[in-house]
Formats: sequence, C-alpha cells, structure tokens
Amino acid sequence: MDFNRIDVAYSLLLDKDKEKILVVLNRNNTWSLPGGGVEKGETLEQAAIRETKEETGYDIKVDGIVSLNEAFINNNHILFIVFKGQIIQEPNQIPLEENILKVEWVDLKTADKLMPYYPNGISTLISSPTAQYIVQE
Repeated sequence: MDFNRIDVAYSLLLDKDKEKILVVLNRNNTWSLPGGGVEKGETLEQAAIRETKEETGYDIKVDGIVSLNEAFINNNHILFIVFKGQIIQEPNQIPLEENILKVEWVDLKTADKLMPYYPNGISTLISSPTAQYIVQE
C-alpha cells in the first residue's frame, strides 16, 4: 500500500511560572499544541515557529525535539514532531485563525486529559531529558 508522508510540527510552550501549557482547540473539536503541517521547502523548526505564530500570535524560538509520534491514518504516514519552545514576544491580541476555535493556557493535569494521544501525558515532555518516541495506534 502506498502511503502519503505528512510531517506536522508542534510547539510545547510553558507560561512564565511553568505551570501552564498553551493549547489550541482545532476546528475538528480536538485539542493540541499549536502547530501544523510542514510546507514544501520549510524546515521542521520553521514550521513550528510559523504555525505557532499563525494560530496564537506568539513569536517563539524552539530549542529541541521533545517528542516524535508516528501514526498511520488512512493512507497517510504521519510524523508529529514536538519542539520545546520559548516565547519571545506575546501578542497584543490572539489572531482569528480559521482552523482554530480557541487558544488557552491550561494547567498540566488538564493538558494531559485534553491530549490523550500522549500516553505518558504531555506534561512528561517538560522534564524529559530525551525525546519520546510514540507509535499511535
């Protein structure tokens, strides 16, 4: 079977007290970290930075990969790459992005519940010294 390869880059961002994670409610009514598909000619880091800006208005830099999730969905082979990010500048106003219904800061426990596709919890990515590799089924 032929699979289409899709790369998706996300940013894991903490508030200044390191108690909350920035999450977005997508159009399909699922919560995720800010991020999206990598465009042709774009690096994974560039995609994570661009997508975060488009969805939340935050200017960020990324430090390194904290998680790699791999999934086969329909005819797609998808890699979800999560970068640990740092906020450079907060937006004056959250932009209205057609694919995003809400942008919220949530506590770590809530983030773990909202994103069950991280079986050990999204909060474990914060202190993990190495990237986690997860195959989604």
